[in-house]
Amino acid sequence: MTYALRCLALTLALFGVALAVQAGPVGERHITTTDATAALRDAEHRPTVRVTVWYPAAADSVEERIDLGPPGRPIFLVGAVAQKAAFADDKPRPVILFSHGFGGAARMMGWFGTALARAGYVVIAVDHPGNNGVDKMTVAGAVMPWDRVQDLAAALTAVKADPVIGPHLDLARLGVAGFSAGGYTSLVSVGARVDMNRFLAFCQKNPTDGVCAPQKEFPVTQADLKAAFGSPELAAEFARAGDDHRIPGVRAAFVMAPAIIQALTPESLATIKAPVAIILGDADVVAPPSTNGLVAARTIPGVELKALPGVGHYDFLSTCTPFGLAHVPVCSAKVPQDATHKAAIDMAVAFLDRALGAP
Repeated sequence: MTYALRCLALTLALFGVALAVQAGPVGERHITTTDATAALRDAEHRPTVRVTVWYPAAADSVEERIDLGPPGRPIFLVGAVAQKAAFADDKPRPVILFSHGFGGAARMMGWFGTALARAGYVVIAVDHPGNNGVDKMTVAGAVMPWDRVQDLAAALTAVKADPVIGPHLDLARLGVAGFSAGGYTSLVSVGARVDMNRFLAFCQKNPTDGVCAPQKEFPVTQADLKAAFGSPELAAEFARAGDDHRIPGVRAAFVMAPAIIQALTPESLATIKAPVAIILGDADVVAPPSTNGLVAARTIPGVELKALPGVGHYDFLSTCTPFGLAHVPVCSAKVPQDATHKAAIDMAVAFLDRALGAP
């Protein structure tokens, strides 16, 4: 064997060892924090935000399934984690803030968060008040999506201060990721500006567009949005919608099937400096690419874009079981979800490793 081939073989062997190390167990921890706007959005006016953290866990950690649904009859296959496990080591790790979609939840996107944790990242996800699948949803939670960014910022502050998790964060390598409305959240986190009047005008001209129609998870109408606009209780929040909501230090954004892009000003999208990657399905009728993801991709400088043929919006949720496919409206994948998930994970890890530096 030549010297060059020996070097190549050694490199591949070391790469294989690295992959094996990164493929260890994932830990999961839960904390709560507060957000000044949470009480406006939460049905019970609670100021709290639930935070889920996934991270590389010690090799001897024992994982348990966290699938979603009735006992013994899961609807969504999420994966497995080790609750409150020790961290794999003392090495500070890059951090990803994660925002779920409209009416979703942190664990609903656990397939993605745990995959990033296996790749060496610490992932900080939230359940957005008033707009998650665990609590009762509200109109306020649905129509003020810019406050989702504040949830992520509050979660980051709380996790930094946590004596167990905080020391493991490398905040010089901070990124953000999200699905659907969480993709919108990610873009606002890196500098996109909100203009809800722009969104209302778009929906007035395009009432059948997927982002303008009442959503399956919680059917808020354009009339509800206009009423909220004029509500004295929400007036102060609507007044600050167009503020700069970016999270300091975020260096990259990975976006899946982004929605509500028509609520973002083209001028602000064009001035985003952080690297952005977008993955979407070309069969998405909930957040049609032509009015959402492709608009962002054409406007944001240097976007990395991948369109998956035949993939719909809800294919980016956790994998539906046969029971879910038979009984849950959002379970309607025509393309195997596992393939969609693998494409998203592979793209995310490669992009984030380049943008932030591999763990």
